[in-house]
Amino acid sequence: MTSAGPVRRRRVLVAHPGAERYGSDRMLLESVRGLTQAGDALVVALPSEGPLAGDLRAAGAQVRIVASPVLRKAALRPAGFARLILDAATSLGPSLRLLRGRPDVVYVSTLTIPLWVLLGRLTGRRLVVHVHEAERTTNRMVGLALTAPLLLADRVLVNSRFSTEVLLESIPRLADRCRVVLNGVEGPTAPAPARRDRPDVLRLLYVGRLSARKGPDVLLAAARILRRARVPVTVRLVGTVFAGYEWYERQLRAEYAPEIADGTVDLVGFRDDIWPELAWADVAVVPSVLPEPFGNTAVEAALAARPVVVSDVGGLPEAVAGSAGAIAVRPGDADA
Repeated sequence: MTSAGPVRRRRVLVAHPGAERYGSDRMLLESVRGLTQAGDALVVALPSEGPLAGDLRAAGAQVRIVASPVLRKAALRPAGFARLILDAATSLGPSLRLLRGRPDVVYVSTLTIPLWVLLGRLTGRRLVVHVHEAERTTNRMVGLALTAPLLLADRVLVNSRFSTEVLLESIPRLADRCRVVLNGVEGPTAPAPARRDRPDVLRLLYVGRLSARKGPDVLLAAARILRRARVPVTVRLVGTVFAGYEWYERQLRAEYAPEIADGTVDLVGFRDDIWPELAWADVAVVPSVLPEPFGNTAVEAALAARPVVVSDVGGLPEAVAGSAGAIAVRPGDADA
């Protein structure tokens, strides 16, 4: 009997728009772990060094730093659009050099780096795009511009049924190439038991970006309502702002300066390990004002055996479906 010879490892080039450890970053890491465990050889293109880069190397991937234009709302303005074009021109050469390694598959993480989608198709590579966004916009042309690059993909992975619905509202033709792959969220080894006695002070926890769309201000307003009703409550916000949105944190700190001063509101910044924070909490809150594509933090609260209050919007109800400890309320409504 003759040997069939060694099986060639599939080469996968992965492109991702950031190097932090928030929702889509963590999901990218899980995808990379799955691919390396399957025997694939991975090169991951990131725009900068950061915590995610070390995690990817530990997972067995090579990391290459390649600047890439990232779609932001600022790109809708003339100056922002000009910057986007300049960034695309600057990153074109380094991106093509990676593609000359002739990967078998180009895996593009998120909708926000369309240049990789275009280059993957132009170089004839098999192209997979993993969508983590659900940007429902009233401007049909903006919606088309965001989703049109997906027509170049061989396969579109989408992180929820809600996200898929949003995509198909813009381009129904994408239906045949879309596959829903719910986010895989890893839980703690052993959830810390909740406090069984009625607490003297109710502990409320928010985990996520500090941004207006995520609604931490709604939680802080709800806490004030509880205090006026003589319910002692303390709030902990775990997370940071996107670069350029520092004004939002300054606004929160100014508006809730009395509570910050007396310790009933605490902005603790980013925490890589959120399980101690959830162990501290009595209730987790995901108060998003605008639709979330899925809701990793809501799933994490359930895995930590904590009740969670979520906004009844986007993919959040889908994320906590079947969880007896989840309650959905009107988005943006502190009384609710």
